[in-house]
Amino acid sequence: MEKLVACVQKRPDALCRLICFPWSGGGTSYFAEWGKLFNNSIEVFCIRLPGRETRLGEPFAKDMASVVNEVTSVLLKELKEKPFAFFGHSLGTYTSFAVALHLKEKYGLEPVHLFMSAAHAPNSAALVPLKSTVVPDDNNEFLACMGILGGNYELPCNENLRRNIALTSREDIRLFQTFSFEKAERNIPFSCDVTYFSASDDKIYDVQGWRELTSGDTSFYELPGDHFYLLKPDNESFLIKHITRCIENASL
Repeated sequence: MEKLVACVQKRPDALCRLICFPWSGGGTSYFAEWGKLFNNSIEVFCIRLPGRETRLGEPFAKDMASVVNEVTSVLLKELKEKPFAFFGHSLGTYTSFAVALHLKEKYGLEPVHLFMSAAHAPNSAALVPLKSTVVPDDNNEFLACMGILGGNYELPCNENLRRNIALTSREDIRLFQTFSFEKAERNIPFSCDVTYFSASDDKIYDVQGWRELTSGDTSFYELPGDHFYLLKPDNESFLIKHITRCIENASL
């Protein structure tokens, strides 16, 4: 499990696990640190996709199904063991939703809460053109493409770092383009509550579709900042407190 999951603050007696799914190009360094910020009732897992950090030598995931299968197979025991919630930011929204959907359909398991951030609702028509966007190989052209697909994005000045981050982000966008959800005449997939977070200076996302995906409550919060608003200390503090309150108020 250590290959897939970063957990810097183990809490075996926690009532619930919060499983975090990072953004395009992201690793575990940010969300793993959340484990130190929550109280003892919540243990934080952060998902590490192939092709980065300790998995640098592995090929990138080629499609969303392979990510879903890996996360599910590795964490199934833990997910059956105690209640869990998901937090996904940007690409992580789609990854976490795909995993949650698979868990519900195949195993009857459901998060106690879905916390989604900075992305379109998975049943939005706005996803259609993004999934067919050609992802350029040139880094400068790629940066322009990132602005379309994921809001504000900056690469460091160091050329090697730029190249590595651009490579990872490019592969993650191709991963996103394999994400598929067709609601059609299916039943409402979830009964848990959903909270969606957005940023005041980010692009406008189509998020109202979340109401169609759960019979639970849906709530929406806009916080100051750009696509990476959650990196601001005040916003991070709000997220930690709000997530904690939602989880503790859930029927665990």
